[in-house]
Amino acid sequence: MYSKWFCRIVNEVEKSGKLTYSMYIGRYYHQIEEKGRVSLPKKFREQGTENFVITRGLDGGLFIYPEHAWQATIQTLSEKTETKKMHRDFVRLMTNEAQEVQVDKLGRIHIPEYLRNFAHLQKDVVVIGSFSKIEIWDVNVYHSYIENLEKNAENISELIE
Repeated sequence: MYSKWFCRIVNEVEKSGKLTYSMYIGRYYHQIEEKGRVSLPKKFREQGTENFVITRGLDGGLFIYPEHAWQATIQTLSEKTETKKMHRDFVRLMTNEAQEVQVDKLGRIHIPEYLRNFAHLQKDVVVIGSFSKIEIWDVNVYHSYIENLEKNAENISELIE
């Protein structure tokens, strides 16, 4: 039911007694500044992570991983066979455009121009929590995506094992 990555993190927490992952949930509306900076929601910043990796996401947005979740994701990807072209292609998609970013004193991160262009980010964006990562979407693209998703919610839930 849960991904191997999630189970591995839970096991690490149980063994060490330390919380080693972040949990991001919720939806927040922000605007990108002219210089490409956007504020992360206070609830996300309160989780104590200042170092993130931002990369192209799937379905139209960007993924922002806290550093430890990025390391776990890379570890999981590196355990897959490199003999399959689809695996190599996916690794390239996730890593070739990845960029390390830090939260500044005002709680903002800088989104590189090539990633803003990829996700069609102009001014109004939605920042969403997606368990171990954060996603940033253009507000119109996000609402269109969610509208279509909601139409199929029951079917999707039936297909998930």
